[in-house]
Amino acid sequence: MGAFLIRLSVDKRNSGVGFFLFFFCFAAMKKHPRPLLLHLLSTILILRSVSAVEFVFNGFNSSDLSFYGNATLESRILTLTNRTSFSIGRALYPSKIRTKNPNSSYILPFSTSFIFSMAPYKDTLPGHGFVFIFAPSTGIDGTTSGQNLGLFNRTIDSRSSNHVFGIEFDVFENEEFKDIDANHVGIDQNSLTSIYSHKAGYWPDNRKISSSSNGTDEKSFKELKLNNGKNYQVWIDYSDSLINITMALAGMKRPQNPLLNVSVDLSDVFVDEMYVGFTASTGQLVQSHKILAWSFSNSNFSLSEALVTTGLPSFVLPKSSIFRSKGFIAGITVGVFFTVVFCFVVALFFIKRKRRRARERENMEEWELQYWPHRITYQEIDAATRGFSEENVIGIGGNGKVYKGVLEGGAEIAVKVISNEDVEGTREFLAEISSLGRLKHRNLVGLRGWCKREKGSFMLVYEYMENGSLDKRVFECEQSKMLGCQDRIKVLKDVAIGVLYLHEGWEAKVLHRDIKASNVLLDKEMRGRLGDFGLARMHGHGQVASTTRVVGTVGYLAPEVIRVGRASVQTDVFGFGVLILEVMCGRRPIEEGKPPLVDWVWQLMSQGQLMDAFDQRLRANGGFDEEEVERVLHLGLLCTYPEPTARLTMRQAVRILEGKNESCEPDNEDMDTYLLEQMKSKKMWSNYSKRTGKGSHPTFDDIRQSLSNSMSLSWSDAIVDGR
Repeated sequence: MGAFLIRLSVDKRNSGVGFFLFFFCFAAMKKHPRPLLLHLLSTILILRSVSAVEFVFNGFNSSDLSFYGNATLESRILTLTNRTSFSIGRALYPSKIRTKNPNSSYILPFSTSFIFSMAPYKDTLPGHGFVFIFAPSTGIDGTTSGQNLGLFNRTIDSRSSNHVFGIEFDVFENEEFKDIDANHVGIDQNSLTSIYSHKAGYWPDNRKISSSSNGTDEKSFKELKLNNGKNYQVWIDYSDSLINITMALAGMKRPQNPLLNVSVDLSDVFVDEMYVGFTASTGQLVQSHKILAWSFSNSNFSLSEALVTTGLPSFVLPKSSIFRSKGFIAGITVGVFFTVVFCFVVALFFIKRKRRRARERENMEEWELQYWPHRITYQEIDAATRGFSEENVIGIGGNGKVYKGVLEGGAEIAVKVISNEDVEGTREFLAEISSLGRLKHRNLVGLRGWCKREKGSFMLVYEYMENGSLDKRVFECEQSKMLGCQDRIKVLKDVAIGVLYLHEGWEAKVLHRDIKASNVLLDKEMRGRLGDFGLARMHGHGQVASTTRVVGTVGYLAPEVIRVGRASVQTDVFGFGVLILEVMCGRRPIEEGKPPLVDWVWQLMSQGQLMDAFDQRLRANGGFDEEEVERVLHLGLLCTYPEPTARLTMRQAVRILEGKNESCEPDNEDMDTYLLEQMKSKKMWSNYSKRTGKGSHPTFDDIRQSLSNSMSLSWSDAIVDGR
């Protein structure tokens, strides 16, 4: 009678079991001390039965489970969700199951298997998935539908206090939870972000296994589409912190290789007793989640063999001809209708555009028609510069301000606004779009487009140069941002390559006519780019420039420009030579109270003190190659030689800066040797002195006298000065 009462109390999970067992054993020891060992053994067996739980459901009755949300039974099949969108369904075994020894971190083993089907509805997009769960409590409070699978909500997801463990079967790839794809199996601990996951499927037992594949080569893997309405069986075994998850088509033998076989520590997740069951949800995507059979045991790992896997109903949608479906007919009808409407709209658009362009051409000047493709609307530029905000001003040129802007899409630009009252501004604008608008080179500032708001009001849109002008990085910056010797030489080489392209690399010869430090810009990679083509002119190769206007910046003008007023490739070479000396010496071409830069460097060279011209700030920093600096200074002097025919070509200048040899004389001498001999030659210096008299560089007085004696141009028309 005592044994019967004990067994009854264990089955009812009475909290007084421990006390009753103690009383029983104590009484037995007093009355029958000899069979004490037998009593103790019986007690141990009874204690073990406290944690032993197992059940097999081949079809369900209403008393077998507790239902929450939309969960219900349909023909003894557990149906978690139906056609209702954004709904939750949960079903749990009605009694708690011991999962952990009291006052211990040891997790009791368990083995479960179930057969499920995710049944899609006709003409409805299917989703989402379901989860096999262990939970500390019943109900669905604090959970949400959709991608949360009825398990958590956005607020409590990832909390360690959830004490929820689940195996998810998900058919939606959610970036929030870092899902691997839209058809996977995952292991979840207190969160829908799986700690382990794999695409759904199995490895066949009869496949050929390579020696390096460890039995799980992906080539032989058979993927199973979870929500196609087919019935699948899942096996989940847990023991000694190792979980084993396997799945296959219902009716198949259990595959030998598991889908997931990983170590999972559940000591902080499980409480002593947990509810076990299933949860699922729908969102905008809807399907039915069904459980057809289920077994569970924490002692018998072969109990899954008792599940009936054949003769089960199928939920696969019958195939029907797509051409007979109402959706296909409706789709074709709508498609034809929209095609006709689209063709009508496109035709109307082209007709209106043709008429608009015809109206615009009536108000356009002749040059606008030629350069139409580069035009940008004023509205785009206004939005990019935030209404031409003063905060966006990055420079002020001779003919207007320069603004930084950001086009829709993120491209950074520089916008030069040209004064509508300045004749020179109009000439500059036309020169820019007629030359730079068609030139493409990595060492030239790119012209993205132009805009004419009204007659005489122009804007030029360039690529934005992040590091500003060379002028500022040599003369107007902190010591830490000042360019070093090697950086200066690299920028000079970039500029030389750009000028060479203008002279020889394009379909026409382009004369820049205003090469100076403030017109050299530095991009984000500190590459030198030549810009400001407002004074540029083009003519055919082999032809001579026809212009006789004296234009340029004082300090960079070649002597012959003052004499004859005609620019040439040699005058560009002279300007480049001044740029070399300016950058390497750290001195501007014309400074008040000092001799012109070119004359000063020639004088130092003739005295054998050429290195005294090198920028004193760089000399103080050290770390430069003196021979290389002398070679670059020699190059600058040779480019600024008074006699145009004695100057180098830009091709020769580029090769010197690149450190290559070039045949400058019939003897095929080394270029460096030839330069040194030429620069140290007394004959060359005496020729320079005879040609220049008091100096090689034209001053303001020289220019004024030349203009008054030989030209009828006004001072403002003749010289374009400034930065």
